Amino acid sequence: MIIPLAAVLWIGLGLGVPGGSPQFAAQAATTERVVVNRFSGVAIEGYDPVAYFVDGRPMMGLPDFEATQAGAVWRFRNEGNRASFVAHPDIYGPQYGGYDPVDLARGVTYAGNPRFWLVSGERLYLFGREQNRDAFAADPARVLREANTRWPKLEQDLAQ
Repeated sequence: MIIPLAAVLWIGLGLGVPGGSPQFAAQAATTERVVVNRFSGVAIEGYDPVAYFVDGRPMMGLPDFEATQAGAVWRFRNEGNRASFVAHPDIYGPQYGGYDPVDLARGVTYAGNPRFWLVSGERLYLFGREQNRDAFAADPARVLREANTRWPKLEQDLAQ
């Protein structure tokens, strides 16, 4: 079967099947200021950032509930979580764009893993290693003081 070039271009542009309904999934350009999958642009491996607060654990988001913020696609378990994030991304999004605050305090950017997390001071932090999470939990004020000092320069060096 030969597919007409116009149909290939139509589908390649993300417009869906000719004659069918267009696809309206959230799309984003990848960025380094937020930890995303470099191929899909999905933040924190598709985990729902609001679930850490609501469910007290990491939960996978669904493609049916997406939002674009800070150059990344975020996934959620339901419309309520999506709406909460859209209204308050600064509260529900991982701090430092999902980078490990312990490594930031050392002056390096290292992507946090959504499975190593902690909510502290009503903010979500992701860590590259379990040991970093434990070090942070032992003295969050010290780690945050050092990470906050270094983050503006480190963030500036990351691609937008």
